[in-house]
Amino acid sequence: MFIQTEATPNPATLKFLPGTTVMGHAGTANFVDAAAAGESPLALRLFGISGVDGVFLGSDFVTVTKGDEAGWDVVKPRVLAAIMDHFTQGEKVMNSAVADESGEGDSDTVKQIKELIETRVRPAVAQDGGDIVFRSFEDGVVYLHMQGSCAGCPSSTATLKNGIENMLRHYVPEVQEVRAVN
Repeated sequence: MFIQTEATPNPATLKFLPGTTVMGHAGTANFVDAAAAGESPLALRLFGISGVDGVFLGSDFVTVTKGDEAGWDVVKPRVLAAIMDHFTQGEKVMNSAVADESGEGDSDTVKQIKELIETRVRPAVAQDGGDIVFRSFEDGVVYLHMQGSCAGCPSSTATLKNGIENMLRHYVPEVQEVRAVN
């Protein structure tokens, strides 16, 4: 198994492409610590590596965030080995299915916002090893949760304000602002 790696705009995060399905069409999964990773044997394995501070699972990639004290020269080979071992042993990525938000009862405005995020924003940020998830729309403000390499990325504020906010305001006049939430 050959695993490719890609740098992301966030220097503390690397994107690992194992050449196989990770989450597929089941969505994404974001783990900020080992305690939250209980549903993912892969994430638990990665958190067992000293220096790993975050794990994000995408359709065909794994994004790993390291702590400030850890160097990629030490962490990267261990992450590569853990991902390779996990997939060559045929282990599950998740123990249960990822919850799917149906969107039933959403207003037309919220449906339009979600559609734009799904079709225009998420594919672009997935290329950088991250994800942006819609949380809510209240009083003209769209609240988005940034995950993977997007969380804590130095350029995420610019992406949020200059990219996503401008696009949403253009297509959805009700949108006045976009804010990140944890």
